[in-house]
Amino acid sequence: MLRFLLRKTGYGLLVLLGVVVLVFFLFNVLPGDPARLTLGQRADVASLENVRRELHLDQPVGTQFLYYLNDLLPVGIHTQQEADENLRYLTVAHISNDKLLVLKAPYLRRSYQGKKQVWDILMEALPGTLLLAVAAMVFASITGIALGVLSAVKQNTWMDTGAVFASVAGISAPSFFAGIVLAYLFGFVLSDYTGLHMSGNLFDVDPFKGRVLNLRNLVLPAITLGIRPLAIIVQLTRSAMLDVLHQDYIRTAYAKGLSRSTVIWRHALPNALNPVITAITGWFAELLAGAFFVEYIFGWKGIGKVTVEALDKFDFPVVMGAILFTAGIFVIVNLLADLLYTLIDPRIKLD
Repeated sequence: MLRFLLRKTGYGLLVLLGVVVLVFFLFNVLPGDPARLTLGQRADVASLENVRRELHLDQPVGTQFLYYLNDLLPVGIHTQQEADENLRYLTVAHISNDKLLVLKAPYLRRSYQGKKQVWDILMEALPGTLLLAVAAMVFASITGIALGVLSAVKQNTWMDTGAVFASVAGISAPSFFAGIVLAYLFGFVLSDYTGLHMSGNLFDVDPFKGRVLNLRNLVLPAITLGIRPLAIIVQLTRSAMLDVLHQDYIRTAYAKGLSRSTVIWRHALPNALNPVITAITGWFAELLAGAFFVEYIFGWKGIGKVTVEALDKFDFPVVMGAILFTAGIFVIVNLLADLLYTLIDPRIKLD
C-alpha cells in the first residue's frame, strides 16, 4: 500500500509540475503589463519600475519561472519581509542575514486588481463551487442509477429506449449550451411557475433581514452541471445491471421465492455499482473544473465565476492560481478513486 501511494503521488507531482510549467509560460506570452495592471493607467514611471522589480519582471523569463516555482514549493528561500507579508509558514531556518529557508503553504501571489492574496480569493469562492459540485453529483447519482436500473429491468421497451436516448443527448450537449437553454426556459419563460431565476447566489441580501439563504438558486446550475455525469451513470448502471441480472445467483434468488424488487435492489444493484462508484469519484473532480462556465452563466459565486472575471480583467495570478488549484484537486481525487476502487473490489491488486 505504501509503495502504491508513493508511486501514485509521484505521478501526481509530475502532472502538477507539467501544469505549472505550461501555465507559467502560457500566461507570460499573453498581452498586458502586470505592473500597469497593478497600479492603473495613471501610474508614474518610478512606481512601475518598483512594481516590476518586486514582481521580478526585470529578470529573464527563466529566472522569473524559478522565482514562481520557489513561491509554489512547500520549501522555499525568502526574505524575512516576504515571509511576514505573504507566506503562511510553519517554521524557518536562517541561511544568511537576509535569507530564510521557509517551510510553508504554496504562495499563489496576489491579485493585480485588489492586491489580495490569490489563495484567500479562491478559499472565499471554494464553498460555492463545492456545494454546486456536490449537489450536481447527488442529482446525477440518484437520478442516473434509478434510470439505469429502470432501463435494464425494462430492456427493449420504450422506457429503455427513452433512457438511452436521453443519456446520449446529455453526453452530447455541452454544459454552457444546456445552461443557457435551462436558464432561459425555466428561469425566464416559465419563471412564474417554477419560481426559479436566471441568476443568483446561495445567499440573497435583504435590506431588513441581511443575508437570506435561497436554495432555489442552486437548482438550475446543479441540474445543468449534473446532466453529463448523469448520462454516463445511466449507461454504466444499465450495462452493469444487464450483466448481473443474467448471473446464476440472481436465478437462485428468484428460485428461493424472493420478490423482484428485493432481488433487483438488494442483490443485483450492489454488485453492479463498482464501475458506477468509480465514475462518480472521477466525475466529481471533473465537475469542479467544469463548473467554470456554468457558474458564470448563472451568476453563481464560485471559483469558476471568479476565474472568468479575472481573465476578463487580465488578472493573471488569479487565473493561474485557479488552474493550479483545480489541477491539484484532480490529482487528489484520482488518487482517492484508485484507493476506493481497490477497497470496493478486492480482486484489484495494488500494482
